Amino acid sequence: MRKSRWINNTQPQTLQVAVILLYLNAAFTLLGFGTGGLLPLRLLLVAAEVGGGYGVANERKWGYGVAIVAAVIPLVLLVQLSGGAIFGQLLLSLMIQVALIALLLHPHSRSYQRIWFK
Repeated sequence: MRKSRWINNTQPQTLQVAVILLYLNAAFTLLGFGTGGLLPLRLLLVAAEVGGGYGVANERKWGYGVAIVAAVIPLVLLVQLSGGAIFGQLLLSLMIQVALIALLLHPHSRSYQRIWFK
């Protein structure tokens, strides 16, 4: 019998850290940090980040796809928000988003996802 997990310790470290970053981003987005915007957009982004993290932790292909989309959208919004000047909180948010995308697209993550995700 398979049980659902929020974090999967049997996955490569790249995916484990990506899942944790997705959950942290969801919490920060819910609190209103990083990408501002309208409340419905923020709630949709929170749902995508939590759903993507949960899907990756449970080795689902749809979760991996949702996680990548949930990582790219805030990056695009941050670049648009910054208007070319990235300082302070925007810089930290930008670094976290780039790290998250790098972790999800890392060769170890991609090969593990291709082999083990259903």
